[in-house]
Amino acid sequence: MKPIYILGIESSCDDTSIAVLKNRTVLSNITANQEVHEKYGGVVPELASRAHQANILPTLDRALKKADVSLDQINAIAFANGPGLLGSLMVGASFAKGLSLAKDIPLIGIDHMQAHVLANFITSDENLSEAPEFPFLCLTVSGGHTQLMLVKDYFEMDIVGKTRDDAAGEAFDKIGKMLGLGYPAGPMVDKLSKKGNPLAFAFPVTNLEGFDFSFSGIKTAVMYFLQKKEAHFIKDNIEDLCTSVQHTIIEMLLLKFKAAIQSFNPKGIAIAGGVSANSQLREKTQILAQTHNLPLHIPAFSYCTDNGAMIGIAGYYKYLQKEFSPLDIKSQARLY
Repeated sequence: MKPIYILGIESSCDDTSIAVLKNRTVLSNITANQEVHEKYGGVVPELASRAHQANILPTLDRALKKADVSLDQINAIAFANGPGLLGSLMVGASFAKGLSLAKDIPLIGIDHMQAHVLANFITSDENLSEAPEFPFLCLTVSGGHTQLMLVKDYFEMDIVGKTRDDAAGEAFDKIGKMLGLGYPAGPMVDKLSKKGNPLAFAFPVTNLEGFDFSFSGIKTAVMYFLQKKEAHFIKDNIEDLCTSVQHTIIEMLLLKFKAAIQSFNPKGIAIAGGVSANSQLREKTQILAQTHNLPLHIPAFSYCTDNGAMIGIAGYYKYLQKEFSPLDIKSQARLY
């Protein structure tokens, strides 16, 4: 059987990423980050769109060269169609459509969140675990979304729980900003947490009915807590503060994850999304899997944050099902 080559284009937020896949194997996965947002403490949509326009062609060139593949070999072009920042999505979509039209290559629009889940099916030297067996539960945690998904098939995913306000990654970033950390704050919080005491400061654990999450409470609690402290308090206690915040957010995530496991009795569990790179979340999820005697699937670090490879693997499975998109497909900022 001839190999299938998929070009994956991700531009849903502030990362321009393009990957080339040969079946499930990643040949290249090139990402251009946008440092312009750091001084604003968050992503500025208009600046993100402009940066995507500047980055996308050079990123494609690098991805094809590293993979040693030409556009003439590509069987389909997969691109993030939503959810995300509309302007950013449209840059990637327009670029994909132009390539599709110029080279007569089939087009495949991809749900960004489903792609995060399917990153667990990538075959590479970095992803060493076996592919998940259906049905499995996936906790997808990023800066824009927090979802618990019961994955019954490659594109049959039931959202059984989601955040009702802030996403977990957003809470990390906003609290990190209060603590004077750079953007994005999540990785820095994780780094500083390794030296702190998780029980140094007690912050409220929000426990809604069902499997939904809420992270606005801890954000507000930290804000009021810090307002009552002296100016030097944060600097003197930064490691304990980061550890206590991280401990609380992860406890809230695992509280619902555990409840969902008990309710749905899956054949395995997985995590995905940018926050799945968090060291404590990975460690605690491993313990959760061992406790319930379930296989655990975690993408390699390079496939956790937004990346072209996850779009490519979703495109691969869409290609196998012959699910192609018309040229007039419209990008959607919201899908949920």
